[in-house]
Amino acid sequence: MQISYFHVPAEMPQDLRPDAAVVIDVLRATTTIAWALHNGAEAVQAFASLDDLRAAAAAWPADARLLLGERGGQMLEGFDLGNSPVAVKPERVAGKRLFMSTTNGTRALDRVSEVPLLLTAALPNREAVAQRLLAKQPSHVAIVGSGWEGAYSLEDSLAAGALGHRLLELDPTGSSAANDELTAAVSLWREWQSEPEACLRTATHGQRLIRLGDHDADFRCCAGLDQLSVVPTQVEPGVLRAA
Repeated sequence: MQISYFHVPAEMPQDLRPDAAVVIDVLRATTTIAWALHNGAEAVQAFASLDDLRAAAAAWPADARLLLGERGGQMLEGFDLGNSPVAVKPERVAGKRLFMSTTNGTRALDRVSEVPLLLTAALPNREAVAQRLLAKQPSHVAIVGSGWEGAYSLEDSLAAGALGHRLLELDPTGSSAANDELTAAVSLWREWQSEPEACLRTATHGQRLIRLGDHDADFRCCAGLDQLSVVPTQVEPGVLRAA
C-alpha cells in the first residue's frame, strides 16, 4: 500500500486516481462525524454549499434531521448544532440524519467524493481506520487534510502522521510512504504523540478556538486517541455511515 498525504485538497493532483481516500479535519469536522455516528446518527450528509444543504434538508422529514454547521469556528444561525464532537450526544442525534457543512472539512470531502473507498479519520478512530485500510488493501491511499481556508494546518498533519505511522507499524513490508509530506507528518506525530492535545492547542486553529471561548471539552475529545471503533464510510456521494 502506497500512502500519500496532501495538506489541503488543492494539493492533490487532478489526475491522481487513488483506490482509497481518507479525509481528516481534526478540529473538528471528522471528529464530530465519528462521534455522531458512534452515538447513533443514521448518517452524516456533507455539503460544501449551504444552499445545497438547505435544499436537501428541506426534502427530509423534519423530525428525522438536524442541521449541523459552522463558519469561522462558530455555529451557523438557524442550525441545530455547531461543529462540536461533544454536542452530538446520543439523545440528540440517534436515528437522525445530520446535514453538515463546515469551513474546511466538508469541502475536502467534496474534492474526493468520487474515490471508490472514501473514509474519514480523526485521532479517536485512528486505529479503526488503519485496520479497515489494512483489511481492504488498496494499492494507493491518499490522506487528505482539510487545512484552514486552503492553507496548511498543524492538527491535520498530526492526525495524518498518526494514521500513517500506525499503517507503517502494522504493515512494515507492505506499506510505504509515497511522498515527503507523509514522511514529515509521521515525524510530527512522533514528536507530539505523548501530548496530542498540546499540539492541537498550539496550532493556529487551536488558538482561534481558544479565542472564541471555552472549548476545553472539544480539545480533550479531539485529542482522545483510539477511543472509537466507528469508520465513517461514504455510501453514496456526500453521505457517510458507520461501518
